Amino acid sequence: MSFVELLARLGGMGRFQVTYVAALAVPLLMLASHNLLQNFTAGVPEHHCRPRPMANATDVPLAVSIPWDGHHRPQRCRRFVEPQWHLLDANGSAGAAANGMATEAATEPCHDGWTYLEGTFTDTIVTEWDLVCDSKKLRQVAQSIYMAGILLGSGLFGVLSDKFGRRALLTWCYLQLGATGVGTAAAPSLPIYCLCRFLTGLAMAGVSLNSASLCMEWIPTEARAVVGTINGYCYTLGQFVLAAAAFGLPRWRQLQLVVSLPFFVFFFYSWLYVESARWQVTSGRPDLALRGLRKVAKVNGRKEEGDKLSEEALRALVRREPPLPGGAVAALVRTPGMRTVSCGVSFVWFSTSFAYYGLAMDLQGFGFNVYLSQLVFGAVDIPAKLLSVLVISCLGRRAAQGGSLALAGLCILANIFVPSELPALRMAFAVVGKGALAASFNCAYIFTGELFPTVIRQTGMGLGGTMARVGGMVAPLVRMAADVTPVLPLVIYGAAPIVSAIATAFLPETRNAPLPETVKDVERR
Repeated sequence: MSFVELLARLGGMGRFQVTYVAALAVPLLMLASHNLLQNFTAGVPEHHCRPRPMANATDVPLAVSIPWDGHHRPQRCRRFVEPQWHLLDANGSAGAAANGMATEAATEPCHDGWTYLEGTFTDTIVTEWDLVCDSKKLRQVAQSIYMAGILLGSGLFGVLSDKFGRRALLTWCYLQLGATGVGTAAAPSLPIYCLCRFLTGLAMAGVSLNSASLCMEWIPTEARAVVGTINGYCYTLGQFVLAAAAFGLPRWRQLQLVVSLPFFVFFFYSWLYVESARWQVTSGRPDLALRGLRKVAKVNGRKEEGDKLSEEALRALVRREPPLPGGAVAALVRTPGMRTVSCGVSFVWFSTSFAYYGLAMDLQGFGFNVYLSQLVFGAVDIPAKLLSVLVISCLGRRAAQGGSLALAGLCILANIFVPSELPALRMAFAVVGKGALAASFNCAYIFTGELFPTVIRQTGMGLGGTMARVGGMVAPLVRMAADVTPVLPLVIYGAAPIVSAIATAFLPETRNAPLPETVKDVERR
């Protein structure tokens, strides 16, 4: 009897599994809120230098103090050293400057700070700490530090949860995420803000990894694709929650607090979670696994079946293999089959995240209302993930994974040939590409969990998460390649998913296959 057959005897996708999946899915609503939060908390409003104070002067036109750019707007980062009264027309208006009259007057940086104009963003970390002009790179640094936290957490919590269990680590991550999120909202300075965001990123990775593994290890094989898609839709709904919360809470500290406090609620109810019986058996704790399985049987109305179980039966149920030299990390590349899986998973996760964050973290760059753009980018996930689950279930994981990556790459590359005078068409290609990447993420969570054996599944998930965060960190840097040629970033963003789609062809198909328990199971595929 296999573990899949045991779950079927204990109720299959019964009341316990439905409740468990729902409890794990609710916190996923808030993942998007934190991952994409700086689209709103770090929004950049229109701004210009604060003019020099002038004695005995009131209602002085701005053009006297601030030079205008080629778009007839005040320059953001320079001001005149001396007032340029000659730029005024005879009637005292600033018509000459507004019409682009050139001036060779000396300018200087904004020594007295900036004036931020009323608009979409009124109170962000940019306005509070003046992250503009020479300091504008610090805005991206803050996001990169957050992604670095997720990068470290993906590897760290993957290894730790294989050693100490999924539930304990998930409970801790809920608490850490809530506490550091509140700390971010109260940060008195940018360094403290960045530190709290880094720690939030650490916990975010742990929540994502352990939620996926607990779902995967408690549900029957035939329900994996549906449950994985439900979790993906929770992330999608989270993008709507973020847009609504950001629209209703224009002050960044309030928004940060609102998306962080729910994790304290998740922390308290996570004590009711049942640890993965698969992990408990493979880690030599069949007594605890027996207790958990009997609880599952009771909730599912199969108490008699639970009473028939014994520790000896569980030991025989999940085959154990002696620890491999070098530990779990070395096992990822020690055998040919594991090397193929590890390399393929790395390609998939890196390119999906790389292209995804290249699109999703540049909402202001599309020229549309940022709240509407967030809603559209979230809405496209609904049909994309629905289509992905149909392909996953009917054609298999490999076809769904490769197809979504190829489509995303082609949509991004198509924008190379669309002129900037057609922003709606560029937005349309970006939305379709983002939807394909959302489908790729949806498939990757399912596919990765099925490719790695139970004994190192969390380590393998951690590898995928690590590569995803590397992609997320590299994505903003690639935009700097536009200084070489404007289309180069799009070429790189589009080529990466296509290369990974080719790599997916070398991975084994896992549709309707039992989860591998040991490395030997992977080699036998």
